[in-house]
Amino acid sequence: MIIGVDESGEKHILGLQQGYRESKESWQELLMDLKTRGLNEPAMAIADGGLGFWAALPEVWNQTKKQLCWLHKTRNVLDKLPKSERKEATERLRAIYLAEEKDLAEKLASRLLRDWKEAGYERAADCLRNALEKLLTFYEFPAEHAKHLRTTNPIESVFATVRLRTKAAKRFRTARSGLHLVFKLLERAKKGWRIIGHPEKLKEVKLPS
Repeated sequence: MIIGVDESGEKHILGLQQGYRESKESWQELLMDLKTRGLNEPAMAIADGGLGFWAALPEVWNQTKKQLCWLHKTRNVLDKLPKSERKEATERLRAIYLAEEKDLAEKLASRLLRDWKEAGYERAADCLRNALEKLLTFYEFPAEHAKHLRTTNPIESVFATVRLRTKAAKRFRTARSGLHLVFKLLERAKKGWRIIGHPEKLKEVKLPS
């Protein structure tokens, strides 16, 4: 599923289709469908760490900025730390993405990576270091939009409701009937979506030429 935002700040369901384990081929098919239907190259793509999507994106659009979801990455990092360290780690990670400027975010990240390396938490450090560039892409866009760009929450939150209904149904006669139900649930949920904050700032976003 792909959600987009138009120039007025309104969110739209751009594409939804059945895929195979979030493979590159499945994502590429969906992205190509959007391009064929007239979607211009997006300014930014926000997703979790699913390799299929990130592998497919440059095959269709190679200038779109890439932003990793902080929520997913935080969970991945915390899984590589002892439980006793997770509260402080969560606070320090939060301080990074809430920093007012990218330079400060990078400094905070550098200190955290150094402390983890000295403490022997190299797996957590590597997990953050390898993703850091894509985690800080949102700083290239209007600061007023940062909270919308740091995570995939708009999709995650709506799918929580969808999962409840699909689990209750248990089985569908065909994949198409299941997809139809999901789409109808998403359409209903869309009625409650709000436009993003400060939509007037969208005119400052430079689209790929």
